[in-house]
Amino acid sequence: MPYELYYWPGIQGRGEFVRLALEEAGADYVDVARGPGGMSAMTRLMEKAAHPPFAPPFLKDGETLIGQTAAILLYLGARHGLAPKDPEGGLWTHQIQLTLSDLVAEAHDTHHPIATSLYYEDQKQEARRRAEDFCRNRIPKFLGWCETILARNPAGDAHLVGGTVTYADLSLFQVVEGLSYAFPRAMKRALRDLPKVAALREAVAARPRIRAYLDSDRRIPFNEEGIFRHYPELDG
Repeated sequence: MPYELYYWPGIQGRGEFVRLALEEAGADYVDVARGPGGMSAMTRLMEKAAHPPFAPPFLKDGETLIGQTAAILLYLGARHGLAPKDPEGGLWTHQIQLTLSDLVAEAHDTHHPIATSLYYEDQKQEARRRAEDFCRNRIPKFLGWCETILARNPAGDAHLVGGTVTYADLSLFQVVEGLSYAFPRAMKRALRDLPKVAALREAVAARPRIRAYLDSDRRIPFNEEGIFRHYPELDG
């Protein structure tokens, strides 16, 4: 049976991290909410599941239902060779993913620093202040940590963990892509000091299954409804 991925149909968002793992694994999956009746199916599952997910994305594998992006990737990584088999390596990969999830949350809060229930236009002044600090301090701090991990990997600096691709590599690729869309000026400056992160981004994009996905209509374009939004006035 194919995996069933449940996420909002018009945005990449947090669901994209799961899509990239499924695509790299060559896994059979259905992006449920993008099909006929998919939104209703997603709502029903959230309302009636014994262990209801808090919010999309969530993944259904037979009778198993998993919410939270990092938990989904932990599950897929073990099943599809996208994480080390040894417990220490698996835990380290999961730790990296959780930290990248923190970065994704901070990126979201640059355009919604007060409340998600408000429009961006209702909090533009606060967003400018938040984005200024994010671009100046937080992007270099998070991505600099990733640069250090790459440099200290005993298996070489081509991957964050071990000598083969993991879901952490795929997620770092997506983070860099998203931040480059949202903050092109800030990211151009940051990546000058992050050659290993920049090289990983290019290497992931060149992987055959990822390249085929990026060139397909399955890859939803970045837009101003998702996590990574380009508002020129925030790109410090």
